[in-house]
Amino acid sequence: MARPQYKPPEQSKFGQLVDSLFLLVLVVASLFAPVYFGLAGGGKTTIEFAEKTWAGMGQNAVMQAQWEKLGYTPETAADLIASRFDYSFSVPALIVTALVVIAYFVFVFRWSAKEYKDVISERFDR
Repeated sequence: MARPQYKPPEQSKFGQLVDSLFLLVLVVASLFAPVYFGLAGGGKTTIEFAEKTWAGMGQNAVMQAQWEKLGYTPETAADLIASRFDYSFSVPALIVTALVVIAYFVFVFRWSAKEYKDVISERFDR
């Protein structure tokens, strides 16, 4: 006795378009949300130097040579050297982010397991 060939449900072109646009909106929102809520882009800090010389800005001979190869003088390089990215972070925000990511993957894993079992039972149960 031959089993009937499995035919998955089909989605309309309009449904595919809506799904694609929805996913695009989610991706854009997930990229801009941290910036919008001030959770990303810690900014820059500026260091004030007492004197704008290579030694006064903490540059050794090798660094000085590389700056000069790029065409900088102590005065023109001072703004670049003084501007530093702020890499500080919040431990509670890191923990919350880790928990959200872990919860998401647990949800996806459980949902996928349920869907997998449904497909297997639909295909192989009589």
